[in-house]
Order: sequence, then structure tokens, then C-alpha cells
Amino acid sequence: MLDQVLARLPRPANENVLVGFDTSDDAGVYKLTPECALVQTVDFFTPIVDDPYTYGAIAAANSLSDVYAMGGRPISALSIVAYPADADLEELAEILRGGYEKIAEADCVVIGGHSIHDAEIKFGYAVTGLVHPERFITNAGARPGDALLLTKPIGTGVVSTALKRGFARAEDVRASVESMLTLNRAACEAMLAYEVHACTDVTGFGLLGHAREMAVASGVTLEIESARVPLLAGALDYARQGALAGGLKNNRAFVSCAVERCGDMAEELEHLLYDPQTSGGLLIALPERDAAELERSYPAARRIGRVRERGEKPLRLLP
Repeated sequence: MLDQVLARLPRPANENVLVGFDTSDDAGVYKLTPECALVQTVDFFTPIVDDPYTYGAIAAANSLSDVYAMGGRPISALSIVAYPADADLEELAEILRGGYEKIAEADCVVIGGHSIHDAEIKFGYAVTGLVHPERFITNAGARPGDALLLTKPIGTGVVSTALKRGFARAEDVRASVESMLTLNRAACEAMLAYEVHACTDVTGFGLLGHAREMAVASGVTLEIESARVPLLAGALDYARQGALAGGLKNNRAFVSCAVERCGDMAEELEHLLYDPQTSGGLLIALPERDAAELERSYPAARRIGRVRERGEKPLRLLP
């Protein structure tokens, strides 16, 4: 929705805006000095787990992720709270504590925020980071011949939906929560040792939605091998049982026209490629030689495809 509205607005006429909203990138970048630029982003969402503390921590990890995707270092955060006027304030305190401690884990600091009364709980942060104005990473630099790596398994959306419907296994929920709580800090630090051409974090638009943004911004086609995409435990089972969130269906309706399907694959696996992620991993495009080194130095990074010259469609999906 916001993407469609922003497309009607002119690009900011300011030479210090190094990354604006025109390429649907993860965060904005504003140059302060020849040696320093700000990375700015904001994200918030409704509860996806029952425990207030864990919800707050996941929301924080998710909000920090955009700064890491740009190769930046988060330094400060402002909390965003929507909370019912008659709800338990102890639960709100736990949400804030979870977020505060996860922000602190990133060597970042909460310096304020804003709250409103709302019938539906929402929580997140506006995060500011720092990056060198000549060394940030965008989603627009993928080059033909690059390898594609993904640093976290996908499936948080279907696991959360299965939890809400009462048939998710406890061990699968724990694995999903652990993944969502894991900062992309280590993945960012690992990738910065190499010649990364493009990066984005995989969140609400799902793997294929964010891959489409990278492909369009870079003027290339991303070829993804579905069998190589890492999946959370239980995710295939829950997709097979129909634990499909509304966001998954929306993502598929929006992105599927940009996908060239080559060969047959299980329907439930294809569902997962559109599954909206919370605090997902980094999708990284980098030269083949560096991809092999990054896989060795950061074992969580999994090769899932490659970058091709622009073809008929932005995405090419292989079994």
C-alpha cells in the first residue's frame, strides 16, 4: 500500500539522501559528513507469540534488521506502542523490557518513543544506525554471475499461524522463536568481510517478495532453487495443513506475476516461498568466490540460487 502511494511522490531533491524510497530498499541513508551517514528505518507489528517479553524482543530484532541489511551499525531506537487503554500494564512492561534488552544486546540504546491507545496491540521501533557513506549496501547492486545466499530458514509465518490455530508442536515453535530472536548482527559482520553487491532482509513480503525487490532494483533476474531454501522445522507440515496467513496469500497475489516457474514442485513448498517472515535472515548477492568463503566462515548462510541477466521476468523459480 505505502509503496504504491510513495511511487507518486518525487525523489527527495537533496544531495545528502543517498538512499530514499524509490528502490523499496530496507532503510534510508542520509549523509552527514564525508565519513559518516545515518541509516534510518521503522517497523512494528501485532503479537505473533503469546509471551509478552518474547514478543517485545522479536519486535526489536525485526526492527534492527533493516540497519544490518544495509551494512550499518544501530546506535539508537525509539519505541512505538499501540496498547488498549484497559489492558494489563504489567504485560506492557514485559513487552517493553523484552524490546529494551534485545536492543541492548545489539549495543544500541532506547532513547524514547511514542504511545497511543488502540484496541489492537502493536509494537516496534524506529532505529537509527551509522554507516560509511561510500560503503553501505543496497538491494540494487546484484550482478549477473553473483551467488545468492540466505542466512536464516524461512517459515515463521506458517509456524505462527499453526500456533494460533492450536496445532503447532512445541519444539517447532521454540525453533521458530529462536530464529526470530537471533539478531542479524553476526550475519552482517560476516558478509562485510567480502565484496557484497546487494543485500536485503527477508521479512513481511516473504522470500520471493523481497527477492523481487532486489531483482527489479538491480535490473536482473534472480534464479532461486526451491529445494535449496532452508526451512524451519515443521514448516512444510503446517503449510500442507493449510496454516497460511493472510499475508502469504497477499504476497502471492502481488508477486506471482513476476515469477517464471520452471518445473514442478510441491504446492506446500511454493507456499513457503511467499510466507511472510518476521525477523528473517539476510538475502545476499555476492561473487561466487566470496560466496564460497562466506559459507565456510558463516555456516548459517545457505546458497539458494544465482543472479542472471534480466530475463522475461524478475524471478526464475526452479524445483
